[in-house]
Amino acid sequence: MELVREGDVVRGGSEARERFYDSRGYGHVEAGGLVLAPVEAAHLLYRGDVEHVRDATTGDALDFRTLVSSAAVSEIAVLVYKDLRDRGFYLSPAREGWVDDPAGADFVVYPRGQGPWDDDVAYRIRAISERTAVSAATLGDSVLAVVDEESAITYLETGHPEIDGSTTVDLSTGVAADLLGDRVLVWDPPEALYHEGFYGQPLDDETGEPIQLSLIEAAALARQGVLDVEGGADAIVECGREVEGERFDRRLAVYRALRERGVVPKTGYKFGADFRTYADVETVDSLGHSELLVRVLPANHAFTPRDLALDVRLAHGVRKRMVFALVAEADADGDPRIEWLEVGRLTP
Repeated sequence: MELVREGDVVRGGSEARERFYDSRGYGHVEAGGLVLAPVEAAHLLYRGDVEHVRDATTGDALDFRTLVSSAAVSEIAVLVYKDLRDRGFYLSPAREGWVDDPAGADFVVYPRGQGPWDDDVAYRIRAISERTAVSAATLGDSVLAVVDEESAITYLETGHPEIDGSTTVDLSTGVAADLLGDRVLVWDPPEALYHEGFYGQPLDDETGEPIQLSLIEAAALARQGVLDVEGGADAIVECGREVEGERFDRRLAVYRALRERGVVPKTGYKFGADFRTYADVETVDSLGHSELLVRVLPANHAFTPRDLALDVRLAHGVRKRMVFALVAEADADGDPRIEWLEVGRLTP
């Protein structure tokens, strides 16, 4: 049985098809024979299932070392392919002629016990080095297999979550408040402001007043007409821009979007995030555990895998889910467009 490299594929006859495709899910069938991607051929060479692959152009016999050292195969892809095979999965390269994959993945992984002859897909995998930047816009439908400098692999699952909650509160309008430095104080707050809406923090826990509001909270409330501040919401927003620049506008847009979904955002400073969130607040006295950590980023942000791993591990360590709010330019109605991206650790 001979395997022959022709251009960017490796071909075998009907014996190779029966041995490697029919029983073990390698490659795909073409004209009764077998067609392998170079990474699949490299794995067969590594395992010793075949001794060599003959190069159709030069006639050279290519062993594992020679093939992996060539431009035809990425060592990162080989490491990820081997790891998933070792975990008991069949997988196919996501490339033209193999699998039609809209997620830009490198591999399509099938559920255990299934293979390329089935329709089900367990994971769509992108294999990258820990030093490879990843555009946020390309994530959400795949799993990142990040290979670090010691060749250990971390799997990060990405998706677009539904963000919603059940928190509602009716607030008075025209409540007097003062803009002081980088926060707003409400001297005579309605009880529902903090106890039901979880806005701000009382300066005095016993009396419950005054309420200290962040600039983000105050700007959102002023735009709703709840607060009466000298200069109105524009004064608060201007103060926020002086402190944070254009980042303030992105954070305000995300804060308002979360509140509109019935979710209560509070500062995530202690966790290195913009917000921590509560989906169901009936009263502060019976407040549950926050569910999400949210980081606000521009839509064109590029992640480094190391930063992603840090955020995800921190969120997992405090029993929260890590969500990124990607803020794009405003639409025709003047509202910034927000895409929600969740990233978490995965053990295939």
